[in-house]
Amino acid sequence: MLKIAITQPDAVCGEAAIIRRLLANGFDIVHLRKPEADVDYCRGLLAELTPQERERIVVHDYCALYEEFALRGVHLNKNVSHYPEGYRGSRSRSCHSLEEVMHYKDECDYLFLSPIFDSISKAGYRSAFSHEQLQRAADEGIIDHKVIALGGVTPERIPYLHSLGFGGVAMLGALL
Repeated sequence: MLKIAITQPDAVCGEAAIIRRLLANGFDIVHLRKPEADVDYCRGLLAELTPQERERIVVHDYCALYEEFALRGVHLNKNVSHYPEGYRGSRSRSCHSLEEVMHYKDECDYLFLSPIFDSISKAGYRSAFSHEQLQRAADEGIIDHKVIALGGVTPERIPYLHSLGFGGVAMLGALL
């Protein structure tokens, strides 16, 4: 299963060292999601990482950084709705319904589906799916190797998510 870490939305002291530890300790990819930090903070953070570490970073908010730092890819969400012209990197997207997953799956390398469980980092952000809905989606092949579970994911829940056929997990709150 793919393991993805998502950064805190704001600037964090010593963040390059945190990202380095995540990559060294089992996370395959780190999503640099910084809606509350400016592009200069993100640029400085990426400059602290090695080229090998940057190859495992996907950027959310500042697409120009993808090419500037030879990052792994760009993630589409409500703030970034399309890839830059001539884009050739990893393609991922946030989805909040099974219908969105079905609509976008063919054009992405992977998709986040959330919230699977009640969020740890966002107060009041409740699970959007019952066990029955997830099981049916798995049985119908909607949930597969391209779908990454997000929202309330903890290490203890990974075996359950694996049993449903999720291709990976993404964590933010469990990393706090």
